[in-house]
Amino acid sequence: MTRSSGELDGLLRELAPQVLAAVVRHHGGFDECEDAVQEALLAASQQWPRNGVPDNPRAWLITVASRRRTETWRSDTARRRREEAFRPEAAPVPDTDDTLTLLVLCCHPSLTRASQVALTLRAVGGLTTAEIARAYLVPEATIAQRISRAKARIRGVAFAASPDAVGAVLQVLYLIFNEGYTAGSGEALHRVELTAEAIRLARLLRRTLPEDGEVAGLLALMLLTDARRPARTLADGSLVPLEEQDRTRWDTVMIAEGTSLITTTLARAPIGPYQLQAVIAAVHAEAGRAQDTDWAQILALYDLLASLTPGPMVTLNRAVAVAMVHGPSAGLAELDGVDLGGHHRVDAVRAHLLERAGDLDAARAAYRLAARGTSSLPERHYLESRARRL
Repeated sequence: MTRSSGELDGLLRELAPQVLAAVVRHHGGFDECEDAVQEALLAASQQWPRNGVPDNPRAWLITVASRRRTETWRSDTARRRREEAFRPEAAPVPDTDDTLTLLVLCCHPSLTRASQVALTLRAVGGLTTAEIARAYLVPEATIAQRISRAKARIRGVAFAASPDAVGAVLQVLYLIFNEGYTAGSGEALHRVELTAEAIRLARLLRRTLPEDGEVAGLLALMLLTDARRPARTLADGSLVPLEEQDRTRWDTVMIAEGTSLITTTLARAPIGPYQLQAVIAAVHAEAGRAQDTDWAQILALYDLLASLTPGPMVTLNRAVAVAMVHGPSAGLAELDGVDLGGHHRVDAVRAHLLERAGDLDAARAAYRLAARGTSSLPERHYLESRARRL
């Protein structure tokens, strides 16, 4: 079967984590297996355009990568003693998709969150070390060190795909998405390569776990949130808050997919926090104008979310809903119980509610405080402009 260059690149990228997981599971040695898989992918990119894509491309890649891994083992004189105990034949092709196995391994609890993110993007996402470093605005050497240490820590580790493990994977994917949707630092508000990769990996995970309500909920949440991205900035890159966005610029295809997915999921799966957040995003998407938003429904959803997974960020978002339903003074009272370690979003919300309450001097001071607390230039410029307007 012949495919275009773009189709072939997409196929290889999709198969890469499955092949790596299968080879690691059979042979062990993350670094060595990753090198073997890269050689197999290179061989495929050279041979398949000439000879056609094999009937079972995944099996082909696993077989070639396993042979490369075996050759490496045999050439290592320091390990010759164990050569007999090593299974030298090509790995049998498993019937299941090993993507989840690899995701779970990359999100092992012994790793720091930063290492989990870097290793996931490298091993499962296929991003190069340089690409990850550019996305997070950190030196390439820093990312390389994180990945190297992570690989060393999980060497020889077997980690079952328990519900807790899947939960860790979802947290890492959501963290990647959020960093792409609102970059924590730098000149750009969005890092599209990260949001796109988080959504792609969430789709892969859902194919592996189609009955998991929280996996579907996270994917729906990402789709419904990312649908607003075209309206979040002006041509000069400046930030546009939700209530001021031109909603005709929202991506209706993503909204339709996310809404359909969360509606179907709620009918068959136990409710969970990602599903609830997706429903909240869907309620926002249903409103053609900001003033049409059903804030009473959103407040009820945040009440339910707070009962499932209480935390300062939920309380912060709920305070906004309280203010929209019961007035800014009620929302400000809710903020007194929020402790996010000096995070600038608390000051930004307080400034917004103070402005609505008519306390312009206090609002101006809070906007300036929030502006000083963020490393994102679009956010800082927006907050400073709000202070100047007052």
